Amino acid sequence: MADEVLEQLKAGVRRFQTQVYPQRAEMYAQAASEPQKPHTLFITCADSRIDPNEITSTGPGEVFVTRNIGNMVPAYGEMLGGVSAVIEFAVGGLGVKHIAICGHSDCGAMKALMDPESVAKMPSVRNWLKNAHAALSVAETLHERMPERDLVQELTEQNVLQQLGHLKTHPSVAAAMAAGELTLSGWVYEIGSGAVRMAADGSHVFKPLET
Repeated sequence: MADEVLEQLKAGVRRFQTQVYPQRAEMYAQAASEPQKPHTLFITCADSRIDPNEITSTGPGEVFVTRNIGNMVPAYGEMLGGVSAVIEFAVGGLGVKHIAICGHSDCGAMKALMDPESVAKMPSVRNWLKNAHAALSVAETLHERMPERDLVQELTEQNVLQQLGHLKTHPSVAAAMAAGELTLSGWVYEIGSGAVRMAADGSHVFKPLET
């Protein structure tokens, strides 16, 4: 079965090389000849159904992307590692002008937060989910007051908002925002419909993006 998957990937690469690349050869050549100058850092979930470039209609060199389970950003100093390094490099090294944190519908990380036993045998995942415990508390409180709202959807939104708060604790982000050189936004992408809801300009309300 593993060999079959590899062969499937190889077939995909061949299709790219023979069908996709030739149609975009000039674009790729230009991207290879110039240093990357992405305008945005896009932080999203590792979920295989999310394609940042497809969602944003962007090409090579436009969007710097980092992905992890639950589109989380540890507060600065708590879990310094890959996510922190990406943020620091994107802001301080590449000079991105915007950072978007994008959650999505049917998120396994949000479901795991609500059902810790589901990841009982995954200690690394369980530890990583600590970055969203406050979001779970807020979502549960709001759900008690407004039970008509779907709890997973509420948690997805609250998690994005919490990670935006964590993002602002990073020195590079705080400095760039203070200088008026960086803005932030929170997104929720609906996989089934393609709809995107955004909370921008400091808002805590996710509003549908009009088409």
